Amino acid sequence: MDIWINLIMNGLATGMLIFLIAIGLTLIFGLMDVLNFSHGGIFAWGAFSGIWVYTQTGSFLVGITGAIVAGFLLGWLLERFIIRPVYGNHMQQILITLGAMLVLGELIKVVWGPNQLAAQPPFWLAGSWIFGDIVLIKYRLFIILIGLLVFIVSSLILKKTKIGLIVRAGVMDREMIQALGINIKKIFMWVFMVGAGLAALGGVLMGPYSGVIYAEMGMEYAIFAFIVVIIGGMGSITGSMVAAMIVGLASGIMGYYVPELSLAVNMLIMLIVLLFKPEGLFGAKGVKG
Repeated sequence: MDIWINLIMNGLATGMLIFLIAIGLTLIFGLMDVLNFSHGGIFAWGAFSGIWVYTQTGSFLVGITGAIVAGFLLGWLLERFIIRPVYGNHMQQILITLGAMLVLGELIKVVWGPNQLAAQPPFWLAGSWIFGDIVLIKYRLFIILIGLLVFIVSSLILKKTKIGLIVRAGVMDREMIQALGINIKKIFMWVFMVGAGLAALGGVLMGPYSGVIYAEMGMEYAIFAFIVVIIGGMGSITGSMVAAMIVGLASGIMGYYVPELSLAVNMLIMLIVLLFKPEGLFGAKGVKG
């Protein structure tokens, strides 16, 4: 029983990290209709920049802030100079953002070197709580808490605030929003930056979780993020959360018993969902809570 509890906690923590990438993807696609494969590169840059700031300052919270700032800046640069010229053309978006992800990965090697870097949680998140035969690792609980907080805040913003109303209205009818005098391009830019910041947050949290960071981690976790977005439904934050938990738990449990099938089982889940519900579990046109 204790093994299953540990596997479930591990799966939930992994799912939350994937959710932080997937929520950015679902927001960007839901509002902007952009297929952004460079998201994995931003995830990796968040890991390296955040862990670097953490080691330089000795403060994990400052490191998290540094990662989010790096994600915001990369998001602005990518939207302004890479994405904006190819709005409305999915094929060009796929090609140019894939290229951007490869470039971001190589730049990591230029700045920090090609080798893996170690990453450890701060002292206040090290260790675990033990209840009989059950071991609850503090850092995994921290990740789960952060993921839930991001989900709740983003859902409330979309449902309860003026900017959320503008975003949801922009999904349904961009021309109407522009006719009301709202700069939809500026809204697009901020959505892209927020999505990039969340991906970078996931990256810096992944470092101490896995113990190491490496340039290719962006590609690896971007695959899981796209699986999550497809299973949950394009544009649905709730769908991304539910799908991330499914993917995280499936990866954790299968990774323990049959490690070589951990990716294959999620591909199978995605195939089953697409066969019976092609739009995804919570799929609908537009961004939903």
